[in-house]
Amino acid sequence: MLLSFVIPVYREEKNVPEFLARIRPILASITEDYEIIFALDPSPDKTEEVILLERSRDFRIKLIKFSRRFGQPMATFGGMSYAEGSAVIIMDVDLQDPPELVASMVEKWKEGYDVVLPQRMSRKGEPWVKRTVAKLGYAVIRKIANVSIPPNTGDFRLLSRRAVDEVIRLKESHGFLRGMVAVVGFKQVLIPFDRPARFSGDTNYNRFFGSLRIGFNGIFGFSSYALTLSTQFGFLIAGLSFLGGVVYLTMKLMGFNFPIGNPTLVILILFMGGIQLISVGILGEYIGRIYEEVLGRPKFIVDRAEGLAIKSTR
Repeated sequence: MLLSFVIPVYREEKNVPEFLARIRPILASITEDYEIIFALDPSPDKTEEVILLERSRDFRIKLIKFSRRFGQPMATFGGMSYAEGSAVIIMDVDLQDPPELVASMVEKWKEGYDVVLPQRMSRKGEPWVKRTVAKLGYAVIRKIANVSIPPNTGDFRLLSRRAVDEVIRLKESHGFLRGMVAVVGFKQVLIPFDRPARFSGDTNYNRFFGSLRIGFNGIFGFSSYALTLSTQFGFLIAGLSFLGGVVYLTMKLMGFNFPIGNPTLVILILFMGGIQLISVGILGEYIGRIYEEVLGRPKFIVDRAEGLAIKSTR
């Protein structure tokens, strides 16, 4: 039973040794047959050197280095494409994904679950703004998405071999793993846990705007509701405008004198302009994703593979 770990990394030179020190005793109690694949976006620090040093001590530690920075979603997808285990565990190296949960995750997989999802009950070390955005984002996605995405679950998860194979077969280029796993389906189970703070340094992936972009991928990649909402707003405003016209006409016929001045016109024009820009923006989000899919560019390009043979990136 080969157990694969996929670890996307960028500027994590201080966290890699501690992560390995924490996870090795846990793996020793589960299996000696495992591989740890670090999927590295080129880093300005010594993350690559640290990983290679660890690999010189343990052949089960492997490295994929990409030709440029493709971002965490594509780094994760690249690592999954190279993983050969009967089960694949995706987790961060900063120890916010506790290695101590691995044993429970493997046990659930042995019970027959294809997808094991640790679910955050608390999020220590994260600013309240990010926690609020995450809570609202999950609520919106849960309400409108075409698939069921459990709230407060990140990319930290275990996937069976067949689940990994089916995710890799999907053609989406946005890399929203949570949604892609939901599309694949199979038997899933949640494991609640309290998420600790980072072991060292600040987050290099998924800062505020990065999290917002991932949220947009979840909304626009797995639901067309935003287009429906735009249409509904259009009909609503048209209806209100017609009703306003009827009210003005009635008041005029009844002899009411009322001022219609510049402020009223400015407010109406700005309101209508705002709605139009929102609608165009929604269309742009979908069209942009269609454009990316039509281009068919590689999701990632590997510059260097240590312990692994370079594969096709499409």
